[in-house]
Amino acid sequence: MRPWILAETNYAHVRDFSYEVAVLPLGATEPHNLHLPYGTDTLEADAIGTRVCEAAWNLGAKVVMLPAIPYGTETNQARCRLSINVNPSTLGMVIRDIVNSLAGHGVRKLVLLNSHGGNEFKPLLRELMGSTSVHLFLCDWFRGLSGDAQQEIFDEPGDHAGEMETSLALACFPHLVRMTPDGRLAADAGATAPTRFEAVNRGWVSITRPWHLLTTNTGAGNPFAATSDRGEQLIRVIVDRLSVFLFELSEAKLDDRFPF
Repeated sequence: MRPWILAETNYAHVRDFSYEVAVLPLGATEPHNLHLPYGTDTLEADAIGTRVCEAAWNLGAKVVMLPAIPYGTETNQARCRLSINVNPSTLGMVIRDIVNSLAGHGVRKLVLLNSHGGNEFKPLLRELMGSTSVHLFLCDWFRGLSGDAQQEIFDEPGDHAGEMETSLALACFPHLVRMTPDGRLAADAGATAPTRFEAVNRGWVSITRPWHLLTTNTGAGNPFAATSDRGEQLIRVIVDRLSVFLFELSEAKLDDRFPF
């Protein structure tokens, strides 16, 4: 039993232990090029969350990782076969119910560990602020937490099923990565199509991207430079940074000026 993972923990332990921080991994069910599994985001969230919570626990944090939510917002990939969409409002209600459950059990610090780019939770945090006793924190691990490290570790991290995600998959669930008989990735190059508008292509204006028009086989970013070693390097950065935060959050007292 790993007591920092709720799904593995029993009532004999939980009823007598006071957890300070809960971590909720959030993934998705969607295709990732031709070589990565539909559950890539969820598998990443679970693997990263497990390692981060273990490291935080070893530092002394009273932290527990909740079971991952395997569905996310997939309106971009609506035309990609068997992408399973949960609208933002629906997903927000699920998280609200989880927050209320935690509040009822005296766990008043929750970290959303998001692994899917289609999930946007900052509006939800603003909506819940002041309406619950639970303090929420959001970590999109693939953005601010690891953005600088990605540029150092990878030739080109990629946007979706590219070098970064493929490296993580090779490090965490290599048996699910599709290979050719001669040991190469069975993937396409992850090229993306430009829109007809320069302002959109240069990032001055944003849109919701229809993935079936943007990509050839749902990949956005070249995966072929990926290695398991690069994946492990990135995980070490994430674990080092986030585990310390979880320990500090666990130790922090809740008062009128929290989190300041």
